[in-house]
Amino acid sequence: MVLFFVSPNVSAIDKVFPGNAKDVDIIIKSSISDDEDTICKSLVQTQGYACEEHKVTAKDGYILSVQRIPVGRSGKTASKPPVLLQHGLLVDAAAWLLNTPDESLGFILADNGFDVWLANTRGTKYSRGHTSLSSNDSAYWEWSWDELVQYDLSALVQYVQYKTGQKLHYVGHSLGTLIALAAFSEQGKLINMFKSAALLSPIAHLNQIPSQLTKEAAQLHIAEELYSLGYRQFPPGWDVLGPILEKICNEPGTNCSELMTALTGPNCCINSSRAGELLKHEPQPTATKNIIHLSQMIRTGTIAMYDYGSEDENKEHYGQSDPPAYNMKNIPKELPLFLGYGGQDMLADANDVKALLNDLKDHDNGELVEVYSEEYAHADFVLGVNASKVVYDPMISFFDIHSS
Repeated sequence: MVLFFVSPNVSAIDKVFPGNAKDVDIIIKSSISDDEDTICKSLVQTQGYACEEHKVTAKDGYILSVQRIPVGRSGKTASKPPVLLQHGLLVDAAAWLLNTPDESLGFILADNGFDVWLANTRGTKYSRGHTSLSSNDSAYWEWSWDELVQYDLSALVQYVQYKTGQKLHYVGHSLGTLIALAAFSEQGKLINMFKSAALLSPIAHLNQIPSQLTKEAAQLHIAEELYSLGYRQFPPGWDVLGPILEKICNEPGTNCSELMTALTGPNCCINSSRAGELLKHEPQPTATKNIIHLSQMIRTGTIAMYDYGSEDENKEHYGQSDPPAYNMKNIPKELPLFLGYGGQDMLADANDVKALLNDLKDHDNGELVEVYSEEYAHADFVLGVNASKVVYDPMISFFDIHSS
């Protein structure tokens, strides 16, 4: 099941960051890791690239794994700004590295002179640490993408800026676009750390999602049912997930004969011979609460914080009866944005993306760039063998324009 939405042995450094970062109320513990089982060792160094493993501890205690590719194959020091890559739902940073170096965005950016940083969301294989909780504790999984906005993204952006001394470019895919858009809409001081952002298969509005499988799962409150049964980590074991999928797939109009297509759309350009490599790394776990939050967006058509299900609980968390909205129209008009979306995408539907573009219609002239591919579905933007030509080349040109 693949869905693209998608112990340190060096002393930790406790630091409140200088410069712009000092105004943001996040304290990060950082360290370099020498673990043997890492993305650097398994996917980057094997391709002839230098790679560093970093650990970043966010303010709420989650310990995040970050990989850095500081130079390209030529060995020349990066001459361009840092770029932070944030993956989608049920995957990790490996997704940016699974094709050949000439086809994988992580390597392409490094070879084009950028200082590449690869994020891994809390709960994924290499980001399972916490200062006080075990990933076997149900409390470890009590989060949704609100926390990814508030804690993970904030910690990672500040860490990269601190280590490099520069503002950064950002690339998000699927859920990685949602957390960025939410953060941008809040107009916090974090936004001053970005040079630009590239959003691939952007998800914000989700009420027109064409994936019948995903839509049925949301309408049937599957994630809520799992949560009520005590399953805080998603996906649960196949003994639990199998009967649920069977139930969804038996709904009228739902075709599950090809699961990845049913979820993401008919991806045109993925190399099927890489499927085995993909399955070594994916799917990665997330919190069931995160799936509930996304399901709420599909059902309601809103872009809002997690709905706790009652006015009293919402008032307890937010001081109001309804969850606060993330208003996409509040995104600063001068922030350079690159949006790549596809005509076959069944998660980031073209009509939903157009609704987002309408929210951004007052963006400053030249600061909003669109790349549309009629044949692309959701996973093509990360795994497509021709993505370099279709998406990455214009994106790199966009970064170059905004790198000064």
